[in-house]
Amino acid sequence: MNETSVLVARTAAVAATVDRIRAIESRLGVTRESLAAIMAELEALAAQESLFPEAEFPPPPPGEKGSRRYLLHEDPDGRFALYLNALNPGNETRPHDHTTWAVVVAVEGEELNRIYARTERGLEVVREVVVKPGTGIALMPEDIHSIHTQGTGPTRHLHMYGLALERLDQRMAYDPATGAAIPYNANFMQPTVNKPA
Repeated sequence: MNETSVLVARTAAVAATVDRIRAIESRLGVTRESLAAIMAELEALAAQESLFPEAEFPPPPPGEKGSRRYLLHEDPDGRFALYLNALNPGNETRPHDHTTWAVVVAVEGEELNRIYARTERGLEVVREVVVKPGTGIALMPEDIHSIHTQGTGPTRHLHMYGLALERLDQRMAYDPATGAAIPYNANFMQPTVNKPA
């Protein structure tokens, strides 16, 4: 496929996927069950790797930390925001929540997610999930996780949120040793690449 036909196919696939996800949330609400169904829809989209070529969605230059976040879809009211995140190995985040549901699946590459519980002693890791092609993660609004990119190659992962990241001004990061919560900078979450036309 040429670049134009890839764009047309991707736009149609994203729109159809978001329509189905919107219907799942409307029918089932925000539950572990509904997020599992949403994750299945996103995994089917991510499996169409040719729609998300690295040439069009590159990570930062080699050796550079941070990510490039490409906005693929966002409803006019900020709901059902879908991004493609491209990262190099060696990135990690502080433990944080989202205050909205989140589902992450992989087009390419591996990302270790640690999920935490708050205890009297601080944060405790309760499970780990390596997000890779065929294995995603679904997070409820209150879930706390951290991200650690692994391997030797960049990652391209689809991140879908119930509300656009730049609207999540109540997100918190957590000190692993004490469990203390501090605001997670909303500006940090602005997409690094402009909205699609």
